[in-house]
Formats: sequence, structure tokens, C-alpha cells
Amino acid sequence: MINQNLYKNPVAIDTTAHRTLKLVGGVSDWNVASRMNAVFVASVEFGDACCEYPLVFIDAGKDESGSQPLVAPIAVLGLTDETSLYNDNGKWRASYMPALLRAYPFGIARQDAERVVVVIDDSYPGWSQTEGMPLFDDEGKPSQMLSGMRDQLEQIEQEIQRTRAFGSLLVAADLLQPMRFDATLPDGKTLTVEGFMTIDEKKFAELPDDKITEFHKNGVLGLIHAHQISLRHMRKLVEWHAQRLGLVDQPASA
Repeated sequence: MINQNLYKNPVAIDTTAHRTLKLVGGVSDWNVASRMNAVFVASVEFGDACCEYPLVFIDAGKDESGSQPLVAPIAVLGLTDETSLYNDNGKWRASYMPALLRAYPFGIARQDAERVVVVIDDSYPGWSQTEGMPLFDDEGKPSQMLSGMRDQLEQIEQEIQRTRAFGSLLVAADLLQPMRFDATLPDGKTLTVEGFMTIDEKKFAELPDDKITEFHKNGVLGLIHAHQISLRHMRKLVEWHAQRLGLVDQPASA
């Protein structure tokens, strides 16, 4: 999944064009993600991500047949467009980082229903022709680093498909509702965040026992609870947003 606010110039890895390309270390300056206000989170990440981020759902269009609606879970990173509150002068403001961000400057893009391709952000400043970890060995074969990254990205793609199935179960059970978050800032102005969905608490409470048992056995129940727990972090983002605007003092430890 390629987010244009992170991957400024995504290109598919090419054996010829990138034969001598090397990566100098990992990402240490997260200003590269300063314009991301959300990132996809796979269901397998919910247990860790709910401790750090608000997790909500967004409309992801239709499936390949064009008949079934799709939803995708995201971690909210900011309360306004193209702003990440988790980027603090280049440092990441959470101990857990979503898998798609950990993979950067590599990524995975779907060509069609059957094929995916590994891409890199060609604009990332850590690429070099002279030093670092090579993408290919002297024989032009993928290096150990690239092979490991490809395996990691393929695993992410598998988790994306599992997460799509989780979303389909929520849609089928009619458990999602459009939601709007309103907060009053210290200067009296109102901040509104909308365009996302959360679990409808009333419909969830009214689920029949057999459906609750089914959701418990297939893991959906735990994911719903993680989502519900995560929503408390929206208040934290309001505090960070007010700090960035200079409406309140930064904490002494910042």
C-alpha cells in the first residue's frame, strides 16, 4: 500500500536500473512522514497499536467484483490534513511503529488481483551508489537484505488480505457507524475530525450470543475491544495538537 504523503517517488525495483543501488542505514529522521495523518494498520497489529494510536475504520471502496464494500483500519496520526503529530522534529513519538512505516523506504504495490511488486521511494535521501547495504549482489541477484525485505513485505500483504476479511465481517454484521470527533481547544476554537467509522456500541451490545461466540472464536471480538480501547488516544492527539499550535506549554520532558 503506497501512501503518497510518504512515498514521494515510488518506483518498482528493477534489476538493471538499481543494480548498484545501496541503502545507507535505516530511517533515523521521520520528517519523511511529517505529512502522513494516518497509516494502515493490519489486524495482527491491533494488540500493540491500540496502546499508542487511535484505531478507526475508513471506506476503502469496493472489492474486485465491485459489489461488496471494503473498509480498512487505520492508525490516526494527526487531526488535520497532511500533519503527523507522531513526528516530533524527526523523532517518532511512540514505541510501536506500524509495519508499513517500519518497511520504509521499501513498500509493496498491487499490480492486479494476483500480482504485487516491491517498490522503493526513489526520493529517500538514504540511497547511495558507493556505500551502504546493496540491493543486489555482484551476480545481480537480490541481496540478503533485499530478500529479507521482500519476505517482510509479502507477509504484510498477506496480513492486509486477512485484515480485509476482518473488515468484511464487520460490514456484514452492520457494526460500523460514521463518527465525528469534536474537541474544544484551549483558545476556545472547535476542532472537528470526521470521515471515519467506529463500532456502533448499541448494535455491538445487541449481538446475539451465537454471533458473540463466533467472534470470540475467530478473534474478531478481541480486535473490536482493541479498537474501543484505542479511541482514548484521540484526547492525547488533541493535547499534542494544542502544543504544536503553541496554545499550551510543552511538557517538561519533551
